[in-house]
Amino acid sequence: MTTDTNNFDEIGDDHYSNSATNPVRSDAFELTDDEKIERIKKDVAQILTTLGMDLSDDSLKGTPNRVAKMFVKEIFGGLNPYKKPSTSTFENNYKYGEMLVEKNITLYSTCEHHLLPIVGRAHVAYISNGKVIGLSKMNRIVDYFARRPQVQERLTMQIVQELQKALGTQDVACVIDAKHLCVNSRGIRDIESSTVTSEFGGKFKEEQVRREFLDYIKLETKF
Repeated sequence: MTTDTNNFDEIGDDHYSNSATNPVRSDAFELTDDEKIERIKKDVAQILTTLGMDLSDDSLKGTPNRVAKMFVKEIFGGLNPYKKPSTSTFENNYKYGEMLVEKNITLYSTCEHHLLPIVGRAHVAYISNGKVIGLSKMNRIVDYFARRPQVQERLTMQIVQELQKALGTQDVACVIDAKHLCVNSRGIRDIESSTVTSEFGGKFKEEQVRREFLDYIKLETKF
């Protein structure tokens, strides 16, 4: 059996994904963070050396360690289930029954096909059926699932599914508008284009409710 690398390249450019779950091995967390950093540091040094870089230069000496720490502690930290934010909820004692929208949540992620940045905004909404969640928790959920090699479609679904589980309701929606540097800075190099994905659950599948949510997103926020 032969591997068609050209086919893999095409799939990557099409942002293909076949699951709402990140493809993580069962032994992914047997190593400690420090052990992972040591391994990745060596791999990054090998890559830079292969590219012809002089790692004895003062500017490059610390690069392998910096990149390794960034991978494990920062941009891919969302892979670690132990870093999952608390999704504690509260009783809706004030009986607020309308839509709650948290919009313009800053989003930084990484395309899993080229390991280049995804930068954009997430807009999240839900309708309480008796529970509410802290506003900052919504931002933290977005950030947690974004901090891993991702596909935007999957990320959108994961945010909605996590909030549905926490709130005990299907009435959750998410829209993400983001730029992918794998499109903007390489390949076609279209710096103006962005990618919009959405996931609508429960009442948000109804046209009137969905339209209300999308109208809220358009509102200009003034301070």
